[in-house]
Amino acid sequence: MARRILHLDLDAFFAAVEQRDKPSLRGKAVVVGGSGPRGVVATASYEARVFGVRSAMSGAEAKRRAPHAAFLGGRFGAYRESSRIVMGLLREVSPLVEPLSFDEAFVDLGPSDWADADLAERVAWLRAELTRRTEGLTASVGVGSAKFLAKLASEAAKPDGARILQPGEELDFIAPMPVRAIPGVGPATEQRLITIGLYTVEDLRGADPAELIRELGPSAGAGLAALAWARDDRPVEASRDPKSISTEDTFAVDLTDRAQLQAILRRDAGQVVARLAKAGLFARTVTLKVRFADFTTRTIARSLGGATDSRDDITGAGLALLDEVDVRGGVRLLGIGVSGFTTSAQEKLFGEEEAAPSEAAEGPGDAEVELSGVRGHGDYHPGADVEHDVHGRGWVWGAGKNRVTVRFETRETPPGPIRTFVADDPALHPADLYPLPLALRDDDE
Repeated sequence: MARRILHLDLDAFFAAVEQRDKPSLRGKAVVVGGSGPRGVVATASYEARVFGVRSAMSGAEAKRRAPHAAFLGGRFGAYRESSRIVMGLLREVSPLVEPLSFDEAFVDLGPSDWADADLAERVAWLRAELTRRTEGLTASVGVGSAKFLAKLASEAAKPDGARILQPGEELDFIAPMPVRAIPGVGPATEQRLITIGLYTVEDLRGADPAELIRELGPSAGAGLAALAWARDDRPVEASRDPKSISTEDTFAVDLTDRAQLQAILRRDAGQVVARLAKAGLFARTVTLKVRFADFTTRTIARSLGGATDSRDDITGAGLALLDEVDVRGGVRLLGIGVSGFTTSAQEKLFGEEEAAPSEAAEGPGDAEVELSGVRGHGDYHPGADVEHDVHGRGWVWGAGKNRVTVRFETRETPPGPIRTFVADDPALHPADLYPLPLALRDDDE
């Protein structure tokens, strides 16, 4: 019997969460990310996509195409909360769930009790139950005999649909698709294939395998030929250990002040260490990523000697790496990450130097610098959850010039009124996430 692999992809996930939680934005163009002159779009609602706004587009271009869209900073706590609910639902179907991101996962249906004859009904239930548990989110679902076929099927079902491929129709389904639909075919490989006259998957099937191997190498050439015939036996990996944990910031203006960059690095190293500790891991390597004003990027790494989750050690290593970088020409992006994970601490080898605690711990706290990325920064970034002692819960409509404009509404209310306050109004506070019903929360929350 053919394997049955399900791929689920939440529709315009970040934007959909914002529209769910902000009634006044439902049916409106919403862009998550894209703030600042160097911002990048993380997700655009389907209403924004009508204007040509797409993920990974620059914020400037997105604002040119959709000037009246709501541009919001990311609220990753809210996205994580909904993602946990969805992944929990999938694990009720099968223990073999491979999350790819907050909004996407593969499921091997082999261990489930889903018979082929019932697939359409079961998938319909899954999508409806997901919408109920997340209070309004939708997903597109594809089912096929291989991972890449299931993913292509879910893409064909977007938005808010389902496509179940029967084994006998899979080859015909992918035949007319461009070669870039095959996993691993990026722009460079696509251009090389087009150069030798291969435009579609069907063209690949008719190609001489020796020619593919000559153009792409033995492994890539043979792999591509197999995928063109829908041969993909990659398993669904239920537990995928992280290879690295990192964070990075893109700045609205190029930074040349080393002390300012050090302060940013200290803050970001603290975030990385917190995530490392939450995962119960210890790291052996610290990596620094620096992108300069001319868009050249330098990535350098340093071994920690042993495996650690020490904030002092990791921050100290990051600062030492930054000392090796000439920042006088301007830094556009700065990032720090850790890798080489173990599940237990390992002592440093004899003779290796300890990172100086004072270097890692001293210095200014959170760096006050304008950032240009997806995450919302500061208590009152556009889209942030707030609460007023008199008016109740709401979210930041806009902020600037020592003013904060708030729309007072929640996912359970109609669109609410707008009020403006001074930024230091003692009655205005950042708010925790608006809670989901108790019955829908994870047991460990």
